[in-house]
Parts: sequence; structure tokens; C-alpha cells
Amino acid sequence: MRLALDLASKGRGRVEPNPMVGCVIVKDGNVAGRGWHEFYGGPHAEVNALADAGAAAEGADVFVTLEPCAHFGKTPPCTDALIRAKVRRVIMAMADPFPQTSGVGPRRLSEAGIAVETGLLEQEARELNAPYLKMIERKQSYLIAKWAMSLDGKIATRTGDSQWISAEESRRIVHQWRSEVDAVMVGLGTLLHDDPELTCRIDGGRSPRRIVVDTHAATPLASRIVATARQVETIIAAADDAPPERVGALQDAGCTVIPLPSSSGRIAMADLLTAAAERRITNIMVEGGGGLLASIFEQRAADEVRVFVAPVFIGGESAPTPLEGCGADCIAQCLRLRTMHSRRIGTDVLIEGRL
Repeated sequence: MRLALDLASKGRGRVEPNPMVGCVIVKDGNVAGRGWHEFYGGPHAEVNALADAGAAAEGADVFVTLEPCAHFGKTPPCTDALIRAKVRRVIMAMADPFPQTSGVGPRRLSEAGIAVETGLLEQEARELNAPYLKMIERKQSYLIAKWAMSLDGKIATRTGDSQWISAEESRRIVHQWRSEVDAVMVGLGTLLHDDPELTCRIDGGRSPRRIVVDTHAATPLASRIVATARQVETIIAAADDAPPERVGALQDAGCTVIPLPSSSGRIAMADLLTAAAERRITNIMVEGGGGLLASIFEQRAADEVRVFVAPVFIGGESAPTPLEGCGADCIAQCLRLRTMHSRRIGTDVLIEGRL
């Protein structure tokens, strides 16, 4: 099952909004076939593994990271393929909450005389597909908060200079992440300060959709993100009372403007994530700035954090920090990571965790 989970992760950034799924077929104690869901609309993991195993699949054990589908979607049901192959047993890590298939696959397999087991490495499988599960179960996109900071917690100097706090190796990883998520998001302040294009600059990578949280629809028409809106989908998340003339101008330039409720000048993040999920955006990576990140954390909207800590001290009372706003009144109110992993990236330390 660990091998199946490793195979499943190969589909990251290519199968969304579908889940990542891996499958391993074992016959007489040996791996006879392996496969994973390689791209959206393509064959599922079970079908690829059966093709790899060939005739050896008959009487074999099938380890799959998610309940085999039992409905016609982009491809035929995987349960039918498993039954035709005459496998002996199907061990799945977890059930699929997708309403059209949940529970149907195991029932069909059992009716065909195939043994079914559920729950092997279920927690690992749920962690792997956390964005998919949030979209299906809560009808919201999964939100990743990312930033780079100095050892003393600054994201720029007091003059606003931030290039570059993080190491070159860290910046390459960020472009890989952009290729793997459905959208990247920034606030208007970051857009005005940096004029980013927010595209993926690695060979073979895909550029995600761009989302600008811009209450008053004030994104400049001359910005690079608007200039490329017809090449890479650009969404402006604006307040529902934003000036109509600004909204119209951005739409004429090729942007999609989503009107959302706001309070005290801030967009309601839950509504934004619901609107994004309706557009089949599975996961979003937030790339700044401090005001947007503060709003996200104050509204308890972040699911995961990825923080690069560089071996540099910036100092300065007015130098910006990752999370602005009022902050917590007491330590008991602070958000804490539920899981945490750290690793060395060049000269930086990358800290990743789930909230």
C-alpha cells in the first residue's frame, strides 16, 4: 500500500479535480503490476495496473489507495475491469466520499465473489488527497499559505526590498508547486508592489490560474497579470459592491470577476473558497501578502502552511511580517500546526504542516 501511495503522488498537478490514486497488484508475494491515475480524463490507476499485470492479475491481490469507482465518468467503472480480470482480493486504503460511487464499488466486488478490505494506511491516504476530500465533503477549495521569511520573522526590509530572502533552490521549488496547484492567489498590495506574473517557469510545467483578492476591483489594467489574462485565466475576487466601471474594465481585459460578500473591507474567505470549488479549483496556493495572509488566518481559512526560513536577520520595527492585522490576544487563541515536517533546502529550512 505504501508503494501504491507513492505511485498515486505521481499524479499531483495532473489529475485534479480528480483524486490521486495508485494501485499495486500482487501475485504469489511478488508485484505483478503497478499503475496510477496519470492525467485527468485518462485511465484510472486500477486499469493501468491491470494492463501492466496482464494475465497475472487473475487470482491476485489488488492494493489501491481509494475505493474503485463504480460509475461511468470520463472512463468506464474500475470495478467492472477488476471483476473481468478475476482478481482474488481488493484491499483499499479508504472509501471514496464521491456520492455517485461511495460504497457501490465494494458491494459489486463482493457480489462477484471478490474479497474486499478497507482501512489499510487510511490516514496516509486521506492526507494525500486532502484537497479532493475537502472539495467533495465541504464544497470548498483547499488553501495553502506560503511565504519566505528571515530568522527574525520578516518578509522584507523596512524599504520593501525582498529579493531575495529565500535561496535559489527554494524559488525553484515554488515554481514546481505552482505547476501542481490549480490556482495561486495574492492580495492587491502584493500585486501593486511586485507586479508579479505568477506563472510557472519550469520546463514541462503548467501555469495555474491566478486569483487576486481585490475588494474594490482596483487591479491596474497595465499590470502583467491583466495583460496576460487571455493566456492564463485570471480571477479577480472583488466585493459585490465594487465600482461597476472597474469591474467592467477588468472583464473587458479578459479577467473573470467574482463578486463576493465583504465586511470591513475584507472578502469572506469561506465564500471565496466555495466559489473557487464551483469552478473546479481543487487547491490554491497563497503567495502573499501580509494583509491577505492575516485575513486568511483570522478567518481560519488556511489548511496548510509552507514556510521557508532563511539564515538572515533583517530587523527593523517597521519591516513587514508574514501575518499583519491585529493578531491573537493571547497564546491560547493562536492557531497551531496539527502536523509538522521540516527539511533543508539549499541554505533555507522549509517547514510544512497542516492546520
